[in-house]
Amino acid sequence: MDEVTGRVWAALGGSAGEVSYRGAGDVLPARLPVREAARATVGACSLAAVGLLALRNGGPVPEVVVDEGAVAVAFTSERHLRVDGRAGGAFAPLSGFWRTADGWVRTHANYPHHRERLLSALGVPDDPDALARELAARQALEVQETAYAAGGLAVVVATAPDPARRPLVEVRRTTGDRRAPPPADRPADGVRVLDLTRVIAGPVATRVLAFLGADVLRVDSPRLPEDAHAHADTGIGKRSTSLDLDDPADRRTLDALLDDADVVVTGYRPGALDRHGLAPEALLAGRPGLVVAQLSAWGYAGEWAARRGFDSLVQAATGIAAVEGVDGGPGVLPAQALDHGTGYLLAAAVLRGLAEPGGRHVRLSLAGTASWLLHEVRASAPEGDHDPGRWLTTTPSPYGPLRHALPPVRYAGAPTTWDRGPSLWGSDEPRWR
Repeated sequence: MDEVTGRVWAALGGSAGEVSYRGAGDVLPARLPVREAARATVGACSLAAVGLLALRNGGPVPEVVVDEGAVAVAFTSERHLRVDGRAGGAFAPLSGFWRTADGWVRTHANYPHHRERLLSALGVPDDPDALARELAARQALEVQETAYAAGGLAVVVATAPDPARRPLVEVRRTTGDRRAPPPADRPADGVRVLDLTRVIAGPVATRVLAFLGADVLRVDSPRLPEDAHAHADTGIGKRSTSLDLDDPADRRTLDALLDDADVVVTGYRPGALDRHGLAPEALLAGRPGLVVAQLSAWGYAGEWAARRGFDSLVQAATGIAAVEGVDGGPGVLPAQALDHGTGYLLAAAVLRGLAEPGGRHVRLSLAGTASWLLHEVRASAPEGDHDPGRWLTTTPSPYGPLRHALPPVRYAGAPTTWDRGPSLWGSDEPRWR
């Protein structure tokens, strides 16, 4: 395998294994080696999948060949999605780069509650021109901290890459019994995954696990609905329910789900779920054989750990936006690559955990993936040609026909797509299949 994939695979605890790539030209073009990073995350996930499958069946490890075209389409899946012919997934008008008196800030206001908090913090109406005028008169750091204090989202755009090195993946092993996985057609057949994630990175991880056979049940608060386009994209293959964890009956329902779960994936800020008894340490203390996979924006140490964050904000704050800048202003990656890449790495970490005895607590972050992309991924020459249409299909769903990206995780004998489309958000009963 290539050097980049080998390092990722080693960080996940892998050793033996081979993966090859089929080129598709200069897909995901950028100054940073996004194509190489993207294919490495999918390659590592594919290696983890075949490793678990071989363990379950006692047979040879299937060959892994990943197509860079499939990776590129999957990393931009929200752009390719059509719901009954309709596109969606664009950034809201108040989300973006804005000049300040001393530099730039990046805002995120796609969700109504974030937009309202940002506008309230800055004292401006819901109007892009008014926001631009206000921000142009303020210092970037003042905007960042004022928005944060009010629960809004804005970060100073760094002028150079952050020199700090963050871990790509952290793994803590615990003692505990886990039933030996029986033979299966797919790596994650019969695995029960409780999905406590939102937006892109976490749902991408659990979408991969669903593709590989897992019974994935996503749980959301009824007070925090998801964007329909985002849910249609990342909910493929999964079921969706809503539980209010402040309601005693719903909390008992969640405990019953946890008792029979094999994997819990969380995508909230560190500490945000602790009051509900869902801290990783508490989950593993009560259920030692669990695989607990934790995702955050900014990592798990330092003053930013507890802050809200999204891919676009992490790109801005870590210096990626500066590297990708155009015409004197900041720029962006050709995909929300931190989200998607971290999602495939998170899925790979779960599959690795299921292949070994005992419990696991694995942690990843968008900032860790950004650090890896900035400092550790090397560029390579592109090869081949790209036909995006090869990696799109149409699936029936309650939202209407979905044109969506095919899964890029590939190995000999792998399925070509998911068993089912997404459920309507929050529409499933809170129980395992």
